[in-house]
Amino acid sequence: MRRLRYAMVGGGRDAFIGAVHRRAMALDGQMELVAGALSSDPEKARASGRDLGLADARNHGRWQDLLDDELKRSADERIDFISIVTPNHMHYPVALAFAQAGINVVCDKPLVHTSTQAEDLAHAVQRTGAVFAVTYNYTGYPMVRQARHMVQSGQLGEIRKVIVEYNQGWLATKLEGGDNKQADWRTDPSRSGIAGAIGDIGSHAENLVATITGLEIEAICADLTTFVPGRKLDDDGNLLLRYTNGARGVLIASQIEIGGENDLRIRIFGTQGSLAWHQEDPNRLLHASLTDSPRILTRGSGGLCPAAVKATRLPAGHPEAFHEAFANVYLGAGEAMRARSEDRALGALEGDYPTLADGARGVRFIELTVESAKSEAKWTPWS
Repeated sequence: MRRLRYAMVGGGRDAFIGAVHRRAMALDGQMELVAGALSSDPEKARASGRDLGLADARNHGRWQDLLDDELKRSADERIDFISIVTPNHMHYPVALAFAQAGINVVCDKPLVHTSTQAEDLAHAVQRTGAVFAVTYNYTGYPMVRQARHMVQSGQLGEIRKVIVEYNQGWLATKLEGGDNKQADWRTDPSRSGIAGAIGDIGSHAENLVATITGLEIEAICADLTTFVPGRKLDDDGNLLLRYTNGARGVLIASQIEIGGENDLRIRIFGTQGSLAWHQEDPNRLLHASLTDSPRILTRGSGGLCPAAVKATRLPAGHPEAFHEAFANVYLGAGEAMRARSEDRALGALEGDYPTLADGARGVRFIELTVESAKSEAKWTPWS
């Protein structure tokens, strides 16, 4: 089985997430970086490519040049997919151009700035058949997939309530405008979009609930706040959610909670039991039953569902975490790409990754949350 060839847009020198993506793709030895346009600054882009050993002919200063060059290459040399790890405002033009060219896309979240842009991507993918994945990486944790299985198989009964929190404190002071590149673009509406914390990490929280429970939002009651003076976007969000099955939800996404690092956690309560998972302790899943004693399920132990087993690389007691979760998203997307190239259907455990539809739903969630926060009405219906 040959390695899938990929190019990257963004993720060059001084970038954090690009290196995470590359390490994740390298874990299973199935993907190979062969081309790139690694920065919006052409000189920095080419210098970053040289750092990673890219051949001069495939080391580009602009993403448009990268696409033009790939389309000139033969099928046995052209990239299999593009990985987009730029600030949010560049997701749409890059993803649309490659999808329209029929090249598979893996794009960081949130997907794009508007639902209209998401619809454009959907039309392009429908026309060309390109695989399109969105890197909601927390869906790649084995115990998240175990939680999804337990909910889907009815072990919790009917879901009544979900509480999801993403607590960070790194933006408790005004870091933007200085040397912190991450703070600078994430708090800039022209690059980040209409939302701050709710777009950056609240979208992860929404996706985690949807992935595990399958619940669909009926209405949102949102309170978004900008606590740090001079900041242009929200840095704290508190939401009440109503789901179409009658369940209720609470979602917190904050980047001003001092002491919070990457504190993503979810609790799910049904008529027959509950589950609790914490991203900072990702190899454990707490399960409480209406009739039996509470138990702790651990990654790599016996009795887990096939999807959780497949997502596990090391024996129990050897911690797996952030990079491996990213790798599982890429693994599922890669399986879909291979199936596409071989003109075959996916196998039973293949193609487990967040799709364009997940990304589009996340964009709509951000839009409606901002709308709700500005409205005097108590509830903003999902539409």
